[in-house]
Amino acid sequence: MKAWQYVGDHQIRLNEIPEPDPAPTQVIIDVKAAGLCHSDVMYIEVGESAMPFLPMTQGHENAGVITALGSEVTGFSVGDVVGVCSSGVQPPLGMFTPGGFADKLAADYRDLARVPDGLDLALAALATDAGMTSYHAMIKVGGATKGMKVGVIGFGGLGQIGARAAVLAGAEVHVAEMKEEAWQNAREVGAVSCVKDASEWVDASNPRAGGDFDLIVDYAGFDTTQKAVNAIRRGGKVVQVGLGRPTFTIATNTILGKSIEGSLGGTVADIEEVFDLMLRGEITPGYEEISFDQIGEGLERLKNNQVLGRLVAVFGE
Repeated sequence: MKAWQYVGDHQIRLNEIPEPDPAPTQVIIDVKAAGLCHSDVMYIEVGESAMPFLPMTQGHENAGVITALGSEVTGFSVGDVVGVCSSGVQPPLGMFTPGGFADKLAADYRDLARVPDGLDLALAALATDAGMTSYHAMIKVGGATKGMKVGVIGFGGLGQIGARAAVLAGAEVHVAEMKEEAWQNAREVGAVSCVKDASEWVDASNPRAGGDFDLIVDYAGFDTTQKAVNAIRRGGKVVQVGLGRPTFTIATNTILGKSIEGSLGGTVADIEEVFDLMLRGEITPGYEEISFDQIGEGLERLKNNQVLGRLVAVFGE
């Protein structure tokens, strides 16, 4: 079968490799759709220093059809349509264990989310990481709810879903996004305002007064965390998701009475909740479909910040 693999020296290559066999708690999935993520780019940039072996098949946002079962698998059958949680029992796909930029994927059955009838598999794949991660950060960690003033930094593949989840929860949502071409989409999901930079959420004439946000979720993580801290009120929270920079610095006096909490991934239950919202048309993220053969090109586009929304490779037909 074919697989896009990290081969070393910050290079990804399309290789021919053997088909996987299931371990006792694994299923084999014919992959039908796989989302491309900035984390894939980060894994390639970090490279072999973090990976247990090479070459490593990339891809951690996957959906498809079960074709084989390990001896200890319960609750699933051949033919079931599933998505794979990227932060579950099995080590992270695409970095510590082979991922789903391949015709077939071995996944632990405890990490499987059932795809409801009628949900497009491109959306299902997208939900397993972009959907899960953004939803978990906003709703489960951030606690966005009715009456809260919520900021979303970065209206990309994750931010668009997080913003919509907050709107559905009844929050007043504001977006900070450098790409003005994304602002119309932000308004369409229910954001009441858009700015280019989160620093605009604080009155420049009186910066010591700070901001009045209850919650800000930072899906970017570049030079944005300090700006988020500045914009929340006393007792407010910043949830950090984006990893655009490996480190950041916070002024000590600005964090007093406030909190920062990191959010990583989510759960199978989160994915299935997002599946339901997508099926009902409550969450309709923007994405672009590409072919399996275009995955390498797609990752390069992500690296160069040339993507609005999300890229999803549709293949395996």
